[in-house]
Amino acid sequence: MKKITNLLIGTNNKGKLREIRQLLPKYLKTSSTSDFNLKSPKEDGNSFEENSLIKSKFFSKKTNLTCLADDSGLEIDLLNKAPGIYSSRWGGENGDFNKAIKKVYRELDKKDKKWKDKKIKARFICALSLSFLNKKIACVTGKVEGTISLKPRGKNGFGYDPIFIPKNKRKTFGEMSSFKKYKIDHRFQAFKKIKKFL
Repeated sequence: MKKITNLLIGTNNKGKLREIRQLLPKYLKTSSTSDFNLKSPKEDGNSFEENSLIKSKFFSKKTNLTCLADDSGLEIDLLNKAPGIYSSRWGGENGDFNKAIKKVYRELDKKDKKWKDKKIKARFICALSLSFLNKKIACVTGKVEGTISLKPRGKNGFGYDPIFIPKNKRKTFGEMSSFKKYKIDHRFQAFKKIKKFL
């Protein structure tokens, strides 16, 4: 396989873009979907992997570039693994994560009034896929286990980071420096597996 030198990062999420760029080897020239004014395709897959591939193939066909796309989200065991693949949709039209986080707490309250006395198990999952035109080069998944904090903490990161405490840590992702978070999170775990294809 010829070496990829020019890579399109298939996301319109600035937080994800920043994190993926941090993880990529420096010699790669990267562009983002916003450089091409591309809107995201309809993500109608049934799993993170399917949605990730929908994105990487779609963006690759539009640009003729090899595309790396991410589909990720938060699974909360008490909510039967919701929001899961609908993680960003919980934020409504504009992907407002303050709204999404409020919804998480509302749903937890509905499920179990005493949830705050328990450890609510959750995990972040990230599926990364690499496609060229219609062809899948690779699709891998990474995850990080943890629990839900009793209230949002920290201003770092993005998405659900302020309410997720990774296993064996005290701080939420929202309270960690990005450098610390990038070394342990789900995107990093997935990235370790996809590196060999880059």
